[in-house]
Amino acid sequence: MEERSKDIAGLVECIVKPLVEHPEEVVVTSQEDGPGTTYVEIHVNEEDTGKVIGRQGRVIKSIRTLARAAASRQDLHAEVEIAD
Repeated sequence: MEERSKDIAGLVECIVKPLVEHPEEVVVTSQEDGPGTTYVEIHVNEEDTGKVIGRQGRVIKSIRTLARAAASRQDLHAEVEIAD
């Protein structure tokens, strides 16, 4: 199970790093949150938070959609959040 959640976190990290000004500060963590559920948390520089969220939340919504699609292929559910 742990390996599959790392795959989803890796996907999210690959999507986020090109979007931000400080890619070296991007940290994506994942943890199992019950059976079949993966919780992914994105940590970025304060200046980059807006870029990850996007206008009206479109970018983060797209990231969540891609993560959920990847998770569903592995019979998982993924939740993606940006850390404060």
